[in-house]
Amino acid sequence: MNHLEQIKNYNTRRALPILEKTAILVIDMQHYFHGLVAPILDNVLCLIDACRTAQLKIVFTRHGVHDPQNDGGMLTTWWDDLIVHGSEAWQLNKELKPNSSDLIIDKNRYSAFQGTALDDLLRKNGVEDVIISGVMTNLCCETTARDAFGHDYRVFFVADATATINEELHLATLKNLAYGFSYITDTKALFSHLTRGHSA
Repeated sequence: MNHLEQIKNYNTRRALPILEKTAILVIDMQHYFHGLVAPILDNVLCLIDACRTAQLKIVFTRHGVHDPQNDGGMLTTWWDDLIVHGSEAWQLNKELKPNSSDLIIDKNRYSAFQGTALDDLLRKNGVEDVIISGVMTNLCCETTARDAFGHDYRVFFVADATATINEELHLATLKNLAYGFSYITDTKALFSHLTRGHSA
């Protein structure tokens, strides 16, 4: 499905990330979300490989709480079950294979910025542009994208490397972000840009 065509009336701004100032955020690609991760996994892996080729910073996030009653906050009220830190459900998808130069951010709220060192780590690495991929489009990905914009990063949100429970919610997020927060792009366009000047 061509998401970019469906949101074209909102996705009117054009830009490309500045490679030496870009990081990719791979949001919550964990076992808990296996059913959502599977359809976008190839695209996310493609972007990770392209970022490695371009020597960009790669940041993986893991969502989870240590004790739902103490550090779950409003999520405890909103959801029947939460991902418990250290559990099998909390583990990253085995295909991702972070290496020693990648960053892994553990979080317990929708935004990867809230209560974490993400902003400091990005700024220490000279990052000004962030690419958002992962799950769920309308929760952790969208909240992180909005928060990144609020922290004055340029945000590039990948329509076919993010996923949620249905198309209605996915498109709603893409429209909202395109209108006020993010450049909406796709894997093909980003891959081409990230690998430009590098041999295959």
